[in-house]
Amino acid sequence: MATERRLAFAEIAELYDQARPSYPPALIDDVLRFAGAGPGTAAVEVGAGTGKATVLFAERGLRILALEPSAEMAAIARRNTARFPEVLVREEEYERWTPPEPVRLLYSAQAWHWIQPQIRFTRAAQALTEDGLLAAFWNRIRWEVSPLAGELDEVYRRLAPELEERIGQGPMHPAGARDHDRTGDWQGDLNGATGFTEPDWHTYSWVARYTTSEYLSLLRTHSDHIVLDPARREGLLEGVGMVIDDAGGSLELEYVTRLGLARPVP
Repeated sequence: MATERRLAFAEIAELYDQARPSYPPALIDDVLRFAGAGPGTAAVEVGAGTGKATVLFAERGLRILALEPSAEMAAIARRNTARFPEVLVREEEYERWTPPEPVRLLYSAQAWHWIQPQIRFTRAAQALTEDGLLAAFWNRIRWEVSPLAGELDEVYRRLAPELEERIGQGPMHPAGARDHDRTGDWQGDLNGATGFTEPDWHTYSWVARYTTSEYLSLLRTHSDHIVLDPARREGLLEGVGMVIDDAGGSLELEYVTRLGLARPVP
């Protein structure tokens, strides 16, 4: 199932690029500051997707090798970064990649949890200089403060009960990941990772508002929804849409972006 979910994004690459949120500028500032990076600094991105984070770092002048295993996602990333000559998007799995000379920064936006556990940190240690920085970050929703969480949860339980098994993995499930400060699941393996210092955690809060159609498009880009039986998925989306429509046709969500920073142990 994990492999199936990882590869599912190729089917919706264009929608992913349109619907997925970006990342807070303050996060980019902090990563560069802690890495001691600036214009001309070499960096490696793991799981570039359609280049949402790639563009943010490229705008700061970094020289980026962006690794993305999906041909469909990589093609869009190349399109989005075409104006940055110092960005190379390579269609390659991080697990099969051989690091050339070490870099000061290796980062991963919304993708670190997809990397095979036995390879994540050993490959990162090979890729980084002695004083280099590993940065991994994810967007999560604060469902505990959403006034529609209860109604949406009821829809999920009634129309897609199989997703109950994935609570804590699927951030769009209104009953999952309610404690946005916890460091389990996606983030937990940074804590005490072999060969790296204990991570320094940072949290960034922001708000996004979605129309019904925008929110349903966003749901279609999340792997746990993608791999649902199509009839089950469409029924779920119809139910979610009815809840939002009944609430006025829009949904405001509070996000937190969690950033973990760690360095190789000398």
